[in-house]
Amino acid sequence: MAAAQKPITSVWTRPPRERKQPSLSREQIVAEAVLLLDADGIEALSMRKLGTRLGAGATSLYRHVANKDELIELVVDEVYGELELPEPLDPADWRPSIAAGARSLRAMALRHPWVATVLGQVGLVHLGPNVMRMSERMLAQFEAAGFPPEETEQALGTLISYVIGTAISEAAYLAMIARSGMDEREWVAGLLPAVDEATLGLRRLRQGAADQRDKDPGQIREDTFTYGLDRVLDGLQTRIGAKS
Repeated sequence: MAAAQKPITSVWTRPPRERKQPSLSREQIVAEAVLLLDADGIEALSMRKLGTRLGAGATSLYRHVANKDELIELVVDEVYGELELPEPLDPADWRPSIAAGARSLRAMALRHPWVATVLGQVGLVHLGPNVMRMSERMLAQFEAAGFPPEETEQALGTLISYVIGTAISEAAYLAMIARSGMDEREWVAGLLPAVDEATLGLRRLRQGAADQRDKDPGQIREDTFTYGLDRVLDGLQTRIGAKS
Protein backbone atom coordinates (compact mmCIF):
# COMPACT_ATOMS: atom_id res chain seq x y z
CA MET A 1 0.00 0.00 0.00
CA ALA A 2 1.47 3.34 -1.04
CA ALA A 3 2.38 5.69 1.76
CA ALA A 4 0.14 8.70 2.16
CA GLN A 5 1.62 11.82 0.67
CA LYS A 6 2.64 14.52 3.10
CA PRO A 7 0.99 17.88 2.46
CA ILE A 8 3.25 20.55 0.98
CA THR A 9 4.02 23.07 3.69
CA SER A 10 4.08 26.71 2.66
CA VAL A 11 2.64 29.98 3.86
CA TRP A 12 0.84 30.14 0.50
CA THR A 13 -0.86 26.73 0.85
CA ARG A 14 -2.61 27.14 4.19
CA PRO A 15 -5.46 29.43 5.28
CA PRO A 16 -4.38 32.62 7.08
CA ARG A 17 -4.35 32.29 10.83
CA GLU A 18 -6.80 34.23 12.97
CA ARG A 19 -5.44 37.52 14.22
CA LYS A 20 -5.64 37.16 17.97
CA GLN A 21 -3.48 40.23 18.58
CA PRO A 22 -4.78 43.12 16.46
CA SER A 23 -1.95 45.40 17.59
CA LEU A 24 0.56 43.29 15.63
CA SER A 25 -0.16 42.45 12.00
CA ARG A 26 1.60 40.13 9.58
CA GLU A 27 2.42 43.19 7.49
CA GLN A 28 4.27 44.75 10.43
CA ILE A 29 6.17 41.53 11.05
CA VAL A 30 7.26 41.27 7.41
CA ALA A 31 8.28 44.94 7.18
CA GLU A 32 10.42 44.69 10.32
CA ALA A 33 11.95 41.41 9.15
CA VAL A 34 13.08 43.07 5.92
CA LEU A 35 14.75 45.85 7.93
CA LEU A 36 16.48 43.29 10.14
CA LEU A 37 17.70 41.31 7.15
CA ASP A 38 18.96 44.41 5.34
CA ALA A 39 20.88 45.52 8.44
CA ASP A 40 22.29 42.22 9.73
CA GLY A 41 21.86 39.53 7.05
CA ILE A 42 20.10 36.20 6.96
CA GLU A 43 22.22 34.73 9.77
CA ALA A 44 20.74 37.24 12.21
CA LEU A 45 17.12 36.38 11.48
CA SER A 46 15.31 34.59 14.30
CA MET A 47 11.77 34.78 15.60
CA ARG A 48 13.08 35.77 19.03
CA LYS A 49 15.21 38.66 17.72
CA LEU A 50 12.43 39.84 15.45
CA GLY A 51 9.96 39.76 18.34
CA THR A 52 12.32 41.88 20.43
CA ARG A 53 12.53 44.50 17.67
CA LEU A 54 8.73 44.58 17.52
CA GLY A 55 8.35 44.75 21.27
CA ALA A 56 6.57 41.39 21.33
CA GLY A 57 7.41 37.84 22.29
CA ALA A 58 8.21 35.19 19.71
CA THR A 59 4.90 33.52 20.62
CA SER A 60 3.05 36.56 19.31
CA LEU A 61 4.78 36.18 15.94
CA TYR A 62 3.81 32.52 15.69
CA ARG A 63 0.17 33.56 15.73
CA HIS A 64 0.77 35.09 12.30
CA VAL A 65 3.68 33.07 10.89
CA ALA A 66 4.06 29.35 11.57
CA ASN A 67 7.87 29.22 11.40
CA LYS A 68 11.01 30.87 10.06
CA ASP A 69 10.62 29.22 6.65
CA GLU A 70 7.23 30.88 6.21
CA LEU A 71 8.72 34.20 7.25
CA ILE A 72 11.39 33.86 4.57
CA GLU A 73 8.70 33.15 1.98
CA LEU A 74 6.91 36.32 3.03
CA VAL A 75 9.93 38.63 3.05
CA VAL A 76 11.11 37.38 -0.35
CA ASP A 77 7.71 38.09 -1.83
CA GLU A 78 7.68 41.49 -0.13
CA VAL A 79 10.89 42.70 -1.79
CA TYR A 80 9.78 41.33 -5.16
CA GLY A 81 7.00 43.89 -4.90
CA GLU A 82 9.66 46.57 -5.50
CA LEU A 83 10.30 45.46 -9.08
CA GLU A 84 9.45 47.89 -11.85
CA LEU A 85 8.54 46.07 -15.05
CA PRO A 86 7.51 47.87 -18.23
CA GLU A 87 4.39 46.85 -20.08
CA PRO A 88 5.07 44.62 -23.10
CA LEU A 89 6.01 46.78 -26.06
CA ASP A 90 6.07 46.36 -29.82
CA PRO A 91 7.84 43.10 -30.73
CA ALA A 92 10.63 45.09 -32.37
CA ASP A 93 11.41 46.75 -29.01
CA TRP A 94 11.33 43.67 -26.81
CA ARG A 95 14.97 43.81 -25.72
CA PRO A 96 14.86 47.18 -23.89
CA SER A 97 11.68 46.10 -22.11
CA ILE A 98 13.07 42.77 -20.91
CA ALA A 99 16.45 44.32 -20.09
CA ALA A 100 14.70 46.90 -17.89
CA GLY A 101 13.06 44.11 -15.93
CA ALA A 102 16.40 42.34 -15.53
CA ARG A 103 18.04 45.53 -14.26
CA SER A 104 15.22 46.10 -11.79
CA LEU A 105 15.65 42.55 -10.47
CA ARG A 106 19.40 43.03 -10.07
CA ALA A 107 18.92 46.37 -8.31
CA MET A 108 16.45 44.78 -5.88
CA ALA A 109 18.87 41.93 -5.15
CA LEU A 110 21.66 44.40 -4.41
CA ARG A 111 19.43 46.51 -2.14
CA HIS A 112 18.57 43.34 -0.25
CA PRO A 113 21.72 41.20 -0.59
CA TRP A 114 20.28 38.39 1.55
CA VAL A 115 17.52 37.65 -0.97
CA ALA A 116 19.65 35.93 -3.61
CA THR A 117 21.08 33.53 -1.03
CA VAL A 118 17.67 32.26 0.15
CA LEU A 119 15.86 31.79 -3.15
CA GLY A 120 16.86 28.14 -3.28
CA GLN A 121 15.61 27.56 0.28
CA VAL A 122 12.16 29.06 -0.01
CA GLY A 123 10.20 26.17 -1.45
CA LEU A 124 7.03 27.59 -2.96
CA VAL A 125 8.02 31.25 -2.94
CA HIS A 126 6.86 31.48 -6.55
CA LEU A 127 3.28 31.29 -5.27
CA GLY A 128 3.57 34.66 -3.54
CA PRO A 129 1.41 37.39 -5.11
CA ASN A 130 4.28 39.74 -5.96
CA VAL A 131 6.41 36.99 -7.49
CA MET A 132 3.38 35.76 -9.45
CA ARG A 133 2.66 39.24 -10.81
CA MET A 134 6.31 39.70 -11.75
CA SER A 135 6.43 36.35 -13.50
CA GLU A 136 3.20 37.01 -15.39
CA ARG A 137 4.41 40.42 -16.58
CA MET A 138 7.79 39.09 -17.73
CA LEU A 139 6.18 36.11 -19.47
CA ALA A 140 3.96 38.59 -21.30
CA GLN A 141 7.10 40.45 -22.41
CA PHE A 142 8.61 37.28 -23.85
CA GLU A 143 5.33 36.40 -25.50
CA ALA A 144 5.10 39.85 -27.08
CA ALA A 145 8.67 39.43 -28.32
CA GLY A 146 7.59 36.43 -30.36
CA PHE A 147 8.65 33.49 -28.20
CA PRO A 148 6.26 30.55 -28.57
CA PRO A 149 4.19 29.75 -25.46
CA GLU A 150 6.11 26.53 -24.78
CA GLU A 151 9.39 28.46 -24.51
CA THR A 152 8.43 31.60 -22.58
CA GLU A 153 8.97 30.04 -19.13
CA GLN A 154 12.32 28.57 -20.15
CA ALA A 155 13.43 31.90 -21.62
CA LEU A 156 12.39 33.71 -18.44
CA GLY A 157 14.18 31.12 -16.29
CA THR A 158 17.36 31.56 -18.30
CA LEU A 159 17.26 35.33 -17.82
CA ILE A 160 16.55 35.12 -14.09
CA SER A 161 19.31 32.54 -13.58
CA TYR A 162 21.81 34.95 -15.10
CA VAL A 163 20.61 37.95 -13.08
CA ILE A 164 20.41 36.17 -9.73
CA GLY A 165 23.65 34.25 -10.27
CA THR A 166 25.46 37.50 -11.00
CA ALA A 167 23.79 39.27 -8.08
CA ILE A 168 24.88 36.59 -5.60
CA SER A 169 28.55 37.17 -6.44
CA GLU A 170 28.15 40.93 -6.64
CA ALA A 171 26.32 41.16 -3.31
CA ALA A 172 28.96 39.03 -1.58
CA TYR A 173 31.72 41.25 -2.99
CA LEU A 174 29.97 44.43 -1.84
CA ALA A 175 29.28 42.95 1.60
CA MET A 176 32.99 42.14 1.99
CA ILE A 177 33.87 45.73 1.12
CA ALA A 178 31.26 47.07 3.55
CA ARG A 179 32.79 45.01 6.36
CA SER A 180 36.15 46.63 5.66
CA GLY A 181 34.75 50.08 6.44
CA MET A 182 35.99 51.43 3.10
CA ASP A 183 34.08 52.46 0.01
CA GLU A 184 34.58 50.51 -3.20
CA ARG A 185 37.14 52.88 -4.71
CA GLU A 186 39.28 52.83 -1.56
CA TRP A 187 39.10 49.05 -1.30
CA VAL A 188 40.13 48.53 -4.93
CA ALA A 189 42.95 51.07 -4.64
CA GLY A 190 44.26 49.30 -1.55
CA LEU A 191 44.36 46.02 -3.44
CA LEU A 192 46.40 47.31 -6.39
CA PRO A 193 49.89 46.59 -4.96
CA ALA A 194 48.89 42.98 -4.32
CA VAL A 195 47.45 42.72 -7.85
CA ASP A 196 50.70 44.07 -9.34
CA GLU A 197 52.73 41.49 -7.44
CA ALA A 198 50.39 38.60 -8.18
CA THR A 199 50.31 39.27 -11.94
CA LEU A 200 54.07 39.39 -12.48
CA GLY A 201 54.78 37.20 -15.49
CA LEU A 202 51.07 36.81 -16.29
CA ARG A 203 50.74 39.00 -19.36
CA ARG A 204 47.00 38.78 -19.96
CA LEU A 205 45.95 39.28 -16.36
CA ARG A 206 48.43 42.12 -15.91
CA GLN A 207 47.17 43.89 -19.03
CA GLY A 208 43.55 43.45 -17.94
CA ALA A 209 44.32 44.93 -14.53
CA ALA A 210 46.15 47.85 -16.15
CA ASP A 211 43.23 48.55 -18.48
CA GLN A 212 40.85 48.86 -15.52
CA ARG A 213 43.16 50.67 -13.11
CA ASP A 214 41.74 54.18 -13.61
CA LYS A 215 38.10 53.17 -14.13
CA ASP A 216 35.28 53.56 -11.62
CA PRO A 217 34.84 50.08 -10.08
CA GLY A 218 31.10 50.59 -9.88
CA GLN A 219 30.99 51.33 -13.60
CA ILE A 220 33.09 48.22 -14.27
CA ARG A 221 30.42 46.17 -12.49
CA GLU A 222 27.71 47.86 -14.54
CA ASP A 223 29.56 47.20 -17.79
CA THR A 224 30.20 43.59 -16.87
CA PHE A 225 26.53 43.01 -16.04
CA THR A 226 25.43 44.71 -19.27
CA TYR A 227 27.80 42.60 -21.35
CA GLY A 228 26.46 39.37 -19.88
CA LEU A 229 22.85 40.52 -20.18
CA ASP A 230 23.35 41.45 -23.83
CA ARG A 231 24.87 38.05 -24.58
CA VAL A 232 21.98 36.25 -22.86
CA LEU A 233 19.51 38.29 -24.91
CA ASP A 234 21.53 37.62 -28.06
CA GLY A 235 21.18 33.91 -27.41
CA LEU A 236 17.46 34.16 -26.69
CA GLN A 237 16.94 36.24 -29.81
CA THR A 238 18.12 33.35 -31.96
CA ARG A 239 15.14 31.34 -30.75
CA ILE A 240 12.68 33.88 -32.13
CA GLY A 241 14.11 33.47 -35.61
CA ALA A 242 14.31 29.71 -35.24
CA LYS A 243 10.63 29.39 -34.31
CA SER A 244 9.16 32.00 -36.62
